[in-house]
Amino acid sequence: MAEVWTFCEETDGGPSTLGLELLSKARQLGSATVLYAGSGSPQAWQTLGEHGAARVFHFDPGDTLAAAPVAAATATLAAEHAPHLILFGQAYTDRDVAGRLAARMGLPVLSNAVDVTLDRSGAVGSRHEISGGSEIAEAVFSSPGPHLVIVRPKSFPAEPVDGPSPQLITLDLPEVGESNAVVIGRHVRERKGPDLEEATVIISGGRGLGAAEHYSLVEGVAAPLDAATGATRAIVDAGWVPYAKQVGQTGKTVKPDVYIACGISGAMQHLVGMKDAKTIIAINKDPDAPIFTIADLGIVGDVHKVMPRLIEELSSG
Repeated sequence: MAEVWTFCEETDGGPSTLGLELLSKARQLGSATVLYAGSGSPQAWQTLGEHGAARVFHFDPGDTLAAAPVAAATATLAAEHAPHLILFGQAYTDRDVAGRLAARMGLPVLSNAVDVTLDRSGAVGSRHEISGGSEIAEAVFSSPGPHLVIVRPKSFPAEPVDGPSPQLITLDLPEVGESNAVVIGRHVRERKGPDLEEATVIISGGRGLGAAEHYSLVEGVAAPLDAATGATRAIVDAGWVPYAKQVGQTGKTVKPDVYIACGISGAMQHLVGMKDAKTIIAINKDPDAPIFTIADLGIVGDVHKVMPRLIEELSSG
């Protein structure tokens, strides 16, 4: 059975959702080992076991930024254990570790994958959406392993199984030089509503809102629905809302039950991040806006007239 490793960064005291998604895929492909970066806990190990981890290599970076020492430690482990495949998520630390690991080991790394395959011969392949998701490119590694693949969030469901507790191996991180960056402070941004990547309903706004102060319309619709709020890259770049709200190719990939696009024309880089929502509702005054080509329900109208009425109806109901 192929040995498949996954990287998992600790989030809110436990395994990240993205890490559990990768682990669920890894156990389908072979024997799953998790590279876990964080303080760790018995509950975290139980959760990893319930999602199919046979073994956990635990690193605690403390207040040191994790990427450089974790990549160095992983390179040493990979040289010793020779995993066939290592999966990372399309997230900041994951990408940083994957890039450093590839450089240390002289290996290629494929990014932004939406699926990973492993055939009987041991060949590792990956699938990547291109042309805004309208086409799929397939790649197969021809070089010796370990093969490194960075996977887009929400590509696989995080599905628990009735698995035993994993073997736990806690390792010290190596020194990687005097230039190590150190975390000197942390700031948790206050969030209204549920997490964007986990929400079942998302209300997003775009340039059609007209001004930063009109983003309150998005928040007004979201509040009675207990929905998350999102945004296009255009209004993030304009400084109307923080990057944490950005949905799209260079932001977050979401798959809610309902996605309401308000004043969003439908640029390809935005559609890539939300096109797999179960139901898409678009509000735009331009009947030819590209967003309507993928919408299940379209409202041709001015968001400044439609959204206040929607807020009124939702609040009174």
